Amino acid sequence: MRNPITAAVLIAACLAGPCLAAEFPEKAVRFVVPFPPGGGTDALARILGSKLGEYWGQQVIIDNRGGAQGGVGTAVGAKAAPDGYTILLGHSGALVINPHMYANPGYDTLKDFAPVTRGTETPFILVLHPSVPAKSMKELAQLAKQHPGKLTFASTSAGPQLMGELFRLTTGTSMVHVPYKGAGPAVIDLLGGHVGIMFTVPTSVAPHIRTGKLRALSISGAKRDESLPEVPTMAEAGFTDLGDAREWYGIVAPVGTPANVIGRLNNALVRALNEPDVHKRLQPLAQKPVPGTPADFGDYIRTQYVVWGKVVKATGAKVN
Repeated sequence: MRNPITAAVLIAACLAGPCLAAEFPEKAVRFVVPFPPGGGTDALARILGSKLGEYWGQQVIIDNRGGAQGGVGTAVGAKAAPDGYTILLGHSGALVINPHMYANPGYDTLKDFAPVTRGTETPFILVLHPSVPAKSMKELAQLAKQHPGKLTFASTSAGPQLMGELFRLTTGTSMVHVPYKGAGPAVIDLLGGHVGIMFTVPTSVAPHIRTGKLRALSISGAKRDESLPEVPTMAEAGFTDLGDAREWYGIVAPVGTPANVIGRLNNALVRALNEPDVHKRLQPLAQKPVPGTPADFGDYIRTQYVVWGKVVKATGAKVN
């Protein structure tokens, strides 16, 4: 028979606060991804979800909710019950750019979320359909000047849209912006030649660059990316104003999620992001793991919110 003193201690502990015997999670966890399948957010969520499932012995269900440049799914995450059983793939565009571009994005980045950890960061890459006769960023700028309003550039979220707007601003050119709900449908149209240009992340286009179906002109970052070493940096191409921009992904939960649950989530996600096999799977996608503490991620979100707000104001970018 169980020691009555031990049992009394356990009962008292449960009455005083959350019972530690019932460790989170006890059931499936929903992982909201604010974009359709086929892009960088979806790829990362599925890699992490698989690992979390292994650690916890519970299913992690990927819930793709595309729309409004990541805003629809991000709002879903903001409104979920704050119990840890819904987590959100926090996307830089949705969290720190959309609020400056939408009158009412459906959430307040600085009030509605509890940061869990940074996930990965990835460069932006400029790719063309082979029918666009430009072999460098300078040639593309010349082409855009010769044919104002004729070239089309696709975007899948606010970050790539702003990269296109910055290119337009720095070159004094006019191009037509064509927004998409996610990388999957945008890349299909780019491969078909329905749009000619796309600022995106390497995850969704690297295989097509390697097969020659798309032409890469440049990539952001201080140095060339090891997954596509033949692609020059934007600074090398003479566009230093675009050179340091990066897209990033992290994990957040609804505000009010208990601190002990945030801690459990952070421990599992940081463990996953540090796993060698996860690094191996992310390397071809040009995603670099940058895990950390919830406090550090919260500080990073607030800093990025200010930085990108200034970029939106400078470009005059609007939601199409």
